[in-house]
Amino acid sequence: MILLHGNGESKEYFAGQMSAYAVCRHVYALDTRGHGASDRGDAPFTLTQFAEDLEAFRAEHGFVSMDLLGFSDGGNIAMLYALAHPERVTKLILNGANLEPSGVKRAVQLPVEIGYRIASIFAAWDPKAKANAEMLGLMVNEPHIDPGELGKLTMPVLVIAGEKDMIRDDHTRKIAAALPDGELVILPGDHFVAAKNPDAFNEAVLRFLQK
Repeated sequence: MILLHGNGESKEYFAGQMSAYAVCRHVYALDTRGHGASDRGDAPFTLTQFAEDLEAFRAEHGFVSMDLLGFSDGGNIAMLYALAHPERVTKLILNGANLEPSGVKRAVQLPVEIGYRIASIFAAWDPKAKANAEMLGLMVNEPHIDPGELGKLTMPVLVIAGEKDMIRDDHTRKIAAALPDGELVILPGDHFVAAKNPDAFNEAVLRFLQK
């Protein structure tokens, strides 16, 4: 089982999940390219590249297939990976994922867009501003996933979000409805429900995994 964190975070986000899932899975929590302990490298800083990084990790370790749990941008990476390599994904868990930037509530997205524009202005001569622009650019410019494509994901999928998530409720429900074998769970909490309410989150995930 692979855990994929969100934008600007690291594998440490899943501190409340690792041991819980280890009762039934061999669990890996990864640092995305340019996050945590993973180098930025020279490849494009895009969600599609992150999905291909995941495929390289899978191939290096010789996994035939795996369960994927992605949070926020990690959920978007997980969706992109599953669309590109459906035969490698046994079960898919999407926590706070979105199909396009407009899936994020405007009150959250607007400050991100402003920060991205400011960082982009200084990026040419300030390495920190460049890194910040790249990170914020993931939320401003990506993802762009056609909901019609989700019909190709025939594996069981759990779509899970918080009642007060930064992802629009109708958008989360749109993702779940587009999946042939999708299940929707809405939990008390916000976008960071896995960290703030790990007992309820883990119970829902384990119930899904053990079906």
